[in-house]
Amino acid sequence: MLTSVWQQLTLSTLALEQWREASVLHRLLAPLRRWRQGSWLLRWGDWIGLAIVVVLFALAPYVSTTLIGVLLLAAAALWALLTLTDEAGAGLSPVHLSVAVYWGVMVLATALSPVRGAAVSGLIKLTLNILLFLLIARVARQPRARGLLILAYILTTLPVAIYGLRQYFFGATALATWVDANSAVADVTRVYSFLGNPNLLAGYLIPGVMLSAAAVFAWPRWVPKGLALLATLLNTLCLILTLSRGGWIGFLIAGFVLMILLVQYWSIWFTPFWKRWALPLLLGGAVAVVVLGVISVSSLRARVLSMFVGRADSSNNFRMNVWAAVIDMIRARPILGIGPGNDAFNAVYPLFQRPRYTALSAYSVFLEVLVEGGIVGLLAFLWLLLLIFHQGWVQLQRLRDTQDQQGYWLMGAIASITGILGQGIADTVMYRPQISTLWWMAIAIVASYYPAQQILGKRSFKLRQE
Repeated sequence: MLTSVWQQLTLSTLALEQWREASVLHRLLAPLRRWRQGSWLLRWGDWIGLAIVVVLFALAPYVSTTLIGVLLLAAAALWALLTLTDEAGAGLSPVHLSVAVYWGVMVLATALSPVRGAAVSGLIKLTLNILLFLLIARVARQPRARGLLILAYILTTLPVAIYGLRQYFFGATALATWVDANSAVADVTRVYSFLGNPNLLAGYLIPGVMLSAAAVFAWPRWVPKGLALLATLLNTLCLILTLSRGGWIGFLIAGFVLMILLVQYWSIWFTPFWKRWALPLLLGGAVAVVVLGVISVSSLRARVLSMFVGRADSSNNFRMNVWAAVIDMIRARPILGIGPGNDAFNAVYPLFQRPRYTALSAYSVFLEVLVEGGIVGLLAFLWLLLLIFHQGWVQLQRLRDTQDQQGYWLMGAIASITGILGQGIADTVMYRPQISTLWWMAIAIVASYYPAQQILGKRSFKLRQE
């Protein structure tokens, strides 16, 4: 009984390719498919999509959000053209359906929003990010394209991290008050590189660390492995020097998740002793290194301890006052919220804010989802996370049987998702385009593994019948 409920909840038994083949809409698009067969350019459609996505990630840390929006529009247009002219087949996954449900809830929240005009702006931004997810999930089905996409992102993180380290050693002007003036680290440089904010930089580098670490194992030759190791070290050091407490939390969560997945992936080669003790020893050693680092470095120790002083820290106090107002907003519209986006939030928040505590967001991803989509939106978001992690785990076990190198990218993507969520406990940099595009890229990488699993399952079923 419980197994059946779980399978239905995770859509494990849904035959998505059969649904698409029987779709009336898909049959109506047959003329477009015939036109595509005669188009020389669209034969390279997926590679053109990869080029657009690579340009997007290569420019994201350096350009305005307007240009990022233009590139998102280009990605959305190409995905629509490719999908409308595509043959029925593999590609649709349970993750796609949960994303569609989440988007549908946000559409409904927008339609019923008390500030509908502002919510429409947020819905457009969400839609562009979801269309980016759809294009990447399509393109990344090819292992070579998946590897090139991740390589482009890793290479982009290098100048970002190097410039951040330069700021630490040579100094950088704080663009805002990022540390309590009474704190012991008030005069310590918080690096922000090209992104203009330490918390934003930390969020940007979390996937960089995880995917660089995955590349150490995924790339076959020693020179690429050395580059991956260098990127891992530079990104990690730069992330630490942001002094972003939320970024540290996300980094630690992501790091522990990646280590757990790596040990489980390799455990088929372990002796009984190492199967029992490898994970405790690895995690224990990692915890010891973290604790030793915090104890030894005064600036790290001061920032870590500031998490536990409550309102005595100005940043903590600010967030607590914002959260109190946000909870009042949720109580006012608990079912479907106020609609997506910071414009909708800014239109409603002043009605509930505490004096002198203006805010641009809820400073917590989970509270932000509750504000934007209400309880229904939060349930849709949690279901999306459930399917992401379930599909990621199932696909990882399939790859584990053959120790496929592609499994390392999947582990890096899962760790990146958990890291961004970890930072999102007390921050909302995830909604900035430099991070939101990485968030949807990581989800798309997980979804991109589904067709191979689906086809393998169908073949196994046929063999059993024969």
